[in-house]
Amino acid sequence: MRKEYVNRFDWTTIILYLTLIAVGWLSIYSSSYADIKMNPFDISTITGKQMIFICMACIIGSIIFLIDVKIITRFSFLIYFITVISLILVLLFGKEVGGAKAWFSFGSFGLQPSEFAKIGTALALAKFINQQKLYLDKNHILLISILIICIPIVLILLQPDAGSALVYLSLIIMFYREGLRLRYIMSIFIIGILGLLTLMIGVSKTIVLLLLLTVILLYLAKKYKHRFMMGLVFFILGAGVISTVNYTYQKILPAHQKQRIDLLVGKETNDLGTGYNLKQSKIAIGSGGLIGTGYLKGTQTKGNFIPEQNTDFIFCTIGEEFGFIGAFLIITIFSLLILRIIILSERQTSRFSRIFGYSVASILFSHTFINIGMTIGLVPTIGIPLPFLSYGGSSLLTFSMLLSIFLKLDSCRTHRF
Repeated sequence: MRKEYVNRFDWTTIILYLTLIAVGWLSIYSSSYADIKMNPFDISTITGKQMIFICMACIIGSIIFLIDVKIITRFSFLIYFITVISLILVLLFGKEVGGAKAWFSFGSFGLQPSEFAKIGTALALAKFINQQKLYLDKNHILLISILIICIPIVLILLQPDAGSALVYLSLIIMFYREGLRLRYIMSIFIIGILGLLTLMIGVSKTIVLLLLLTVILLYLAKKYKHRFMMGLVFFILGAGVISTVNYTYQKILPAHQKQRIDLLVGKETNDLGTGYNLKQSKIAIGSGGLIGTGYLKGTQTKGNFIPEQNTDFIFCTIGEEFGFIGAFLIITIFSLLILRIIILSERQTSRFSRIFGYSVASILFSHTFINIGMTIGLVPTIGIPLPFLSYGGSSLLTFSMLLSIFLKLDSCRTHRF
């Protein structure tokens, strides 16, 4: 019976997970190597603390594997409620770190509720949609699903932590799989493009482009009776998006976030100020070449030239010491893990499990894409960790719990719940 129980879990996913955790610990050790003059397992060092987090993740994952799967589904809304309350409490009693009031402090350790809220949001979204007999193209179901996602987003933006809030939007990707019509997906895509163009080329030029898109829409919809009304609504909504993005950028965003966006879209170049992290990151990754400088031999890494290299910029250590080949292998492992989760999600007989699986894949993909893109200048420096590799207990425990819950659901895929 023990062997049968163990074989129910997907060991391909578990091996990929353990590989990333091992690479992460070695990279954290390397990035802090110049400062460590003692046993790396000493809990006074960041490698020692990370080892504690790894052990905690394995213990919590094992507990999740042992509990009844019905407990997970039954208490999904309660977990969501608790995580939302924690996001409110951190605004009142949290410790400010890096300009954001996003942490509970417990001595030398910290807890970031916005990370754990991803678990609650994914569970609540899966349970709510699973309870509906209709698909997401019904307005009330779609609106409540969006509300479940937007509540933590608003609370996290109040911290403010735009990077963490952005990750929650990735859950919308799952909507298409659950019946959301393509026109809604295209609308979300066009809104994103218009918002980006507003930042890149300004309001007036984006309005001209919107007008052109409206004309194209009218031509494509010439068979519909109400095409002019459709075009008018499209133009008004597009103009509203452009105005909102411009107002948010000009009046709401803090100066440091505006500078990061300006760097991304090419409006500003500041290698000694806002752009310093990105410049040093590119130097480190570029200096790795094809095969890298060798483990513990990265000059940029050992010289501590890159701020936050243990956390947000941990990928630089891999790029410098293992070169293009090492970086490509890490990206490949992440890709295989995300693809494996999608494959497992598709074989689920429970809608709850499938939705939760796609949510996990979406969160992992957005974190990986944004973090790696951030280190090479594809996206703004918004400060989110690389899953399983970056230093930090909240991040590691959250991703480990998300994966463990999904593997538990997958092991019981023949059950009804």
